[in-house]
Amino acid sequence: MVSIPSEGGVERSLLSWLDGVGWETHGQDGDRGANILDEAYERDSHEIIYWNLLAEQVVALNEDVTEDNVDKFVSSLRRDLDAENLMDGNRAFYQFLTKGKKFTVNSDKGGSETVYVDLIDYENPETNRFHAVNQFSVSRETTIRPDVNLFVNGIPLVTMELKSLAQDNDWHDAVSDLKQYEEDVSRLFVPGLFNIAADTMELRYGAVGAPKEFYEPWNPSEKFNDDNEMGQAIKALCNPESILDLLNNFVFYERRAGGDAKIVPRYMQYYAVNRILERVRKGQHKRGLIWHTQGSGKSFTMLYAAENLLSRPTVSRNPQVFIIVDTDKLNSQMRDQLANLSLEQWTEAESIDHLQRLIEEGSSQLVLTTIQKFEDVDPNVQGNDEVVVMSDEAHRFMEADLGSRLDAALPDCYHFGFTGTPVREGEREKDKNTFREFSPKGEDYLHRYSVKQGIDDGLILPVYFTLRHEMEWEIDEAGLDEEFEQEFRGMTTDQKREAIRENVTATTLAEIEPRVERAVEEIDTHYDDHVSPNGWKGMVVTPSRRSAAMYGERLIERRGDEEVEVLYTSTKDDPDLIKQFHTDSEERDSIVKAFKDDENPKLLVVHNMLLTGFDAPILKTMYLDRNLKNHNLMQAIARTNRPASGKENGEIVDFQGVFENIDEALDYDAETKAYAARDKDELYDDLVEQIERVMSIFDGIPKTDTQEATSEAVERVSTHPERREFKQGFRRLENLYEAVAPDGRLVSEGIEREYKWLSRIHVAFKRTTSGEDNPEDGMREKTREIINEHVEIGEIKRDFPTYKLGEEYLEDVEGLDNPGVAASQIAHATQEHLHPRENQNPRYKRLSERVTDIVERWQGDEISDPEAVEALKSVEEEVLNVEEEAEEQGMDDAEFAIYTHLTEETPEAIDSDKGAEEVAEGIVSQFTERVDTSYNRYFPTGVISAIESPS
Repeated sequence: MVSIPSEGGVERSLLSWLDGVGWETHGQDGDRGANILDEAYERDSHEIIYWNLLAEQVVALNEDVTEDNVDKFVSSLRRDLDAENLMDGNRAFYQFLTKGKKFTVNSDKGGSETVYVDLIDYENPETNRFHAVNQFSVSRETTIRPDVNLFVNGIPLVTMELKSLAQDNDWHDAVSDLKQYEEDVSRLFVPGLFNIAADTMELRYGAVGAPKEFYEPWNPSEKFNDDNEMGQAIKALCNPESILDLLNNFVFYERRAGGDAKIVPRYMQYYAVNRILERVRKGQHKRGLIWHTQGSGKSFTMLYAAENLLSRPTVSRNPQVFIIVDTDKLNSQMRDQLANLSLEQWTEAESIDHLQRLIEEGSSQLVLTTIQKFEDVDPNVQGNDEVVVMSDEAHRFMEADLGSRLDAALPDCYHFGFTGTPVREGEREKDKNTFREFSPKGEDYLHRYSVKQGIDDGLILPVYFTLRHEMEWEIDEAGLDEEFEQEFRGMTTDQKREAIRENVTATTLAEIEPRVERAVEEIDTHYDDHVSPNGWKGMVVTPSRRSAAMYGERLIERRGDEEVEVLYTSTKDDPDLIKQFHTDSEERDSIVKAFKDDENPKLLVVHNMLLTGFDAPILKTMYLDRNLKNHNLMQAIARTNRPASGKENGEIVDFQGVFENIDEALDYDAETKAYAARDKDELYDDLVEQIERVMSIFDGIPKTDTQEATSEAVERVSTHPERREFKQGFRRLENLYEAVAPDGRLVSEGIEREYKWLSRIHVAFKRTTSGEDNPEDGMREKTREIINEHVEIGEIKRDFPTYKLGEEYLEDVEGLDNPGVAASQIAHATQEHLHPRENQNPRYKRLSERVTDIVERWQGDEISDPEAVEALKSVEEEVLNVEEEAEEQGMDDAEFAIYTHLTEETPEAIDSDKGAEEVAEGIVSQFTERVDTSYNRYFPTGVISAIESPS
């Protein structure tokens, strides 16, 4: 016999799954299962609770309720179902379900007393009655009949509506029906926990009263295995243990402008919180990383964890819980969230002194604070031996001094880091590594929710990107070099080389007028053609405040000052170009609010703002003109991927070529696993030795805050050999300090103060040896002007395809097992190309070479890959070291070039190093006597070629 697919088939399957996890089910045979309970407990069709069943259970669970007084209790509870507003009634009844209901009973000693009557036993779940029935009909002003209802002790906690795709209905239709039920017979939902909408293939759940967009999937944990995904979800979400846990421990009510809202957790929040609770309960490890992608609701995960830690004595007796953020904006957002929630035990640290008092008192409550308030908190003041710390955006601020201050103030605490973009920069000691800071050895994370999962679940959107980084550069090399030489003729060759290296950067070129003009033209056209027609907005991300101001000026010329706003930080000494877009915090808040709403501005131009923690679903397109990588790039991507009605994806238009080598830009691979597991005590010991070594350079000099002491210290390291020893020693010290910090021992052992003293001396040393207060400022501006005059930008290349940065790709690059083979091959090839030059002496590079080199890097030659850039930096560092060595030997560049060649390439031609020195000096002496070198700036390289066969 052929059975035609229908809603009834979905219903029977669902009841069978519920039966398998502990529910007493009725209706699997196709009949109306509710009829069986209706008859057994004599329910009238207008009632929504099986009162006789509840009366039996209340008497069984509460010694103060008896057969004699239970009817009085039930009558009182009936009246509590009468509520004009569904959410008000649900909130009030939730208190009865979790805290018990007050009831006056006769005392054994005469008179009366008030007790709390439990409706559900959470400590002994087996004493409760769990029923799942189909076709539960309720008739009041109208009649509704949901497909399946779940009852605990006769109280309806879950209402389900099911659809069959074979009958051309889906879960969206089911949600619409549930919303109509809530309106028609709201009384059924007064005790409700959540609703479920499902069809043949998919399932969604939402809290009572939730709008359609908040109905979300539940992806199960490994505990509930089933080849059928929906069956697995039902078993994981609706097993009796999870239902009671969610009801008792995971419900918030939030005050909102349009009325209160009930909030239940997303599945990743629920599982992450339970992992945290399990870790604290067992006490085996005291750290853990919660790696949840942007948009998954990390703030609520922390709040659920805090509520459970404070309210569940089986986890921790009387803990003090800290939520730590790193910006005032995030602090304000979390404070407002707490003020609107039904979470009771919390306070905000208002100052450093207040934070210290809270730590010393150790009261069992949630404390909200910024990491900056730990700056002057004394070490070892922890007043509660059960402290749990949760750090938001942990990849960003748990480093160096502030992290060390936190560790010193709370040396014996559990510390959980929350981030969507963990940092794992590389294998060097100074490289930042979120995993190393928060994960015990052998563990990468305590819980993870990936980008792929977020896209699959509909919490975030895929992002598409288009390359617009290739432009036609026309460079007047001869004119450029001539004007540079004329402008800076008073500088030595080495000074010119250094000036070009420091001042002609990607940022410099991003600020030249011809390039900005061309990019603005592209943005203006793209926005009109692809973004504005659908009502979305855009953001221009720039590499500097100057470039932001330039973009702002030109976009306002094209679009008007109402449509464009420019946001960046300001200082009182800013030039007029930057000063014109100065805003204070209130103005910025107003601009951001208007941007998020359907008001002007339509385009935001930003530098170092709104790339983290900025959720604006109306933002569709980011025009990226800043070279971002790894967690910073992931944060930027997340600004465009927030769902909104009618929005199918986010978009990035890339003017920097960041996405040309996306494998490198998003390098979340396994190459640093071994380093991440390195014993931190070993690094700490290295740091202690290194700081002693560097401090010994200043033996005999008082470490006081006086002009005399600072002057004497700087003077000591201004000449050889102390100069080289200090520069190299402090560089290694910086690397070690960044690798070890945060660590409470840095504060308690006084290392932090010694490091800060050395840092100040290093700053003074650099400023003293630079020759003037800010030598780079004037030179940078003049160099930019020279380039402006000798560069023209033609067409932007547009024949790049549009790429989808979707869930599969982001899963790969975000994961832990991406080998990054292609990038390694590029790096190897680049190093092979550069190897023959590594031992040459420094030479003065023409300005035009430097400019052309950077343009070629942008346009995708072999050195456009970030690995190639790193290789170039490595070679550059070796070249500079050679220069320092020449200086120590007392030779000029030419002499040392010849000396190096003789001693390393042709040692058989000389008797000794001293002999090589004498030969080098003689050759240069004869050369300078016979040849006018004023026109040959590159003679060291020429000399090397001339002495291939020395005589």
